Amino acid sequence: MKQSSNTLREITELPDVGITLSDGCRLSARIWRPKDADEAPVPAILEYLPYRKRDGTCARDALTHPYLAERGYACIRVDMRGNGDSEGLMEDEYTQQEQEDAVEVINWLAAQPWCSGAVGMMGISWGGFNALQVAALQPEPLKAIITLCSTADRYADDIHYKGGCLLNENLGWGATMWAYSSRGPDPALAPEKWRDMWLERLENEPFLPATWLQHQTRDAYWQHGSVCEDYTAIKAATLAVGGWGDAYKNTVPTLVENLSAPVKGINGPWVHKYPHFAVPEPRIGFLQEALRWWDRWLKDIDTKVEGDPDYRAYLMDGVRPATWYSERPGRWIAEKTGATSHLPVETLHLSNAGLGAEAPLSRTVASPQDTGMEAGEYCAIWLGPELPGDQRSDDARSACFDTAPLAQDMDIIGAPKIRLRLSADRPQAQIAVRLNHLHPDGASTRITYGVLNLSHRDSHAKPQPLEPGKAHDIDLDLDHIAYRVPAGHQLRLAISTSYWPLIWPSPEAAAVTLLDGVAELPQRPSGDADEWSFEPPEMAAEWQVETLRDPTSSRQVVRDLPTGEVRLEITDDFGCRRDLTHGLDSGSTARETWTIHPDDPLSARGICHWSEEMSRPGIALRTETTCEMSSDLTHFHLKAGLKAYENGNLVHNRDINLSIERNCL
Repeated sequence: MKQSSNTLREITELPDVGITLSDGCRLSARIWRPKDADEAPVPAILEYLPYRKRDGTCARDALTHPYLAERGYACIRVDMRGNGDSEGLMEDEYTQQEQEDAVEVINWLAAQPWCSGAVGMMGISWGGFNALQVAALQPEPLKAIITLCSTADRYADDIHYKGGCLLNENLGWGATMWAYSSRGPDPALAPEKWRDMWLERLENEPFLPATWLQHQTRDAYWQHGSVCEDYTAIKAATLAVGGWGDAYKNTVPTLVENLSAPVKGINGPWVHKYPHFAVPEPRIGFLQEALRWWDRWLKDIDTKVEGDPDYRAYLMDGVRPATWYSERPGRWIAEKTGATSHLPVETLHLSNAGLGAEAPLSRTVASPQDTGMEAGEYCAIWLGPELPGDQRSDDARSACFDTAPLAQDMDIIGAPKIRLRLSADRPQAQIAVRLNHLHPDGASTRITYGVLNLSHRDSHAKPQPLEPGKAHDIDLDLDHIAYRVPAGHQLRLAISTSYWPLIWPSPEAAAVTLLDGVAELPQRPSGDADEWSFEPPEMAAEWQVETLRDPTSSRQVVRDLPTGEVRLEITDDFGCRRDLTHGLDSGSTARETWTIHPDDPLSARGICHWSEEMSRPGIALRTETTCEMSSDLTHFHLKAGLKAYENGNLVHNRDINLSIERNCL
């Protein structure tokens, strides 16, 4: 086998390389590669996104791509069709067009004189999704992928629906894309046509929350791009990475246990970020791990990655609740074969006495609609106070089942399963189930959770309303986790009938009666010797910018005493900065308000407003995007607006108003 070289190669950066597709659309690529690659070709690593290589992903690109390029790779950041500096129009996420474009790009890369012919894909979130999806198409040059914070099931485990419940992230992230895609290309890269490209983009930009809300069940729309439909389609060697603070924590063990291609998985304590600079710490030498992966599968160097454990996870020590952590104490554990499905399970019964031995159960819960204010963000990403806080206030609005104090540490590793027998007094109802760590002084830390639309109890494709008063058996998997509850502390299972503002409420306030139930907790014996360690993080130099406006973040819950309404108000000003290499100024501000009355599910309302700005001398561009959602008994109501300004003058103004019928939701 070939041996890896530690010699660093001098690299060059190409800021705007055109890749012209078969239909004539020009995609813009930023490329880092060794200067001598024409004489000594190297494998290519593609990251393919709508998030703007010129002013969007620059901070993480600077830390990541030059590092790998210096070690013998060509790293390519491509703006997807209709975004950033690329031509064309965007229609939706994960479309067939998007995937076919990626295949064309991969084949183009493999044919370049500086490329060895071997290609990998790497990406986080959108880029992690399409790495899996494109791998399932099996383009011949694509030998390996690294997918981070992604999903195998677009309906069950993305930002749209969870357990058949409508996630408010469907509106929140849709509002983000409504803003992101409203921005034009950098005028410096396309001085003759940037304005026409921008105006065409504005005229045709889709309002994606409406598209997503028109597919409320797991239909063909969601099956497309869900690699769980056929895991065997993925032949490329797959390294999957996730974080316990992220929304996509289930994907890593799912891929480890279902792919037939070579696969390894890592789940750390992190939020939705690359793990060489993510929080909470400890960070890991992710780029060193990536290099081992690429060297093995793109260069055929024996880096021993095939001998790594199948699954490495960070076992977090139980700590007091906080909406943000700079670090989490714990340790890395390793499972040589498989992920967690082989671990032993302890079964605890729900009863009128608590959580433990089998005993009678009859408890009715009808939570106020503002239950869930301590849930934190569905997907913690912006590095603000977004993690779940002290659960006591939500616990008080829930049916709670507590264990006795634990006689010894309990390491919960995997996805707890909840089995319940219950009835409801309305044809439409939902439950949220939280597994909490109860401290001796009463503080309550959320370990993991799950939600279920009870109309989806048997099928996400064909939901059926409940028959009020009839008993139903339901199963609910909570999210994967690795968490140690210390001896002397307790476990609490908390069940509520609302979870605002994480999920949209049922049309009527429902009471649910619990008749029987068990919690199946996967556990790993504490003190197991199979632990692991990673190298400390290495990375390239930081993005060089001048700060023009400092970033700020605020979150506050406002209880309006005269009306009784409860509002969560969020403002994230991401600041404004100037790129010191090419001089583009860019900045953005996001605002969200989530309002509900504790007694009225039909009072629910979400409002989002984004401001995007970019400028060069003589050119100042700004877009203001808004969207709002409410509902009545039968329909969801959406409003959206998009205004675009050039040097202070309004150049585009569009409003959207539509209603979409509720379908068992």
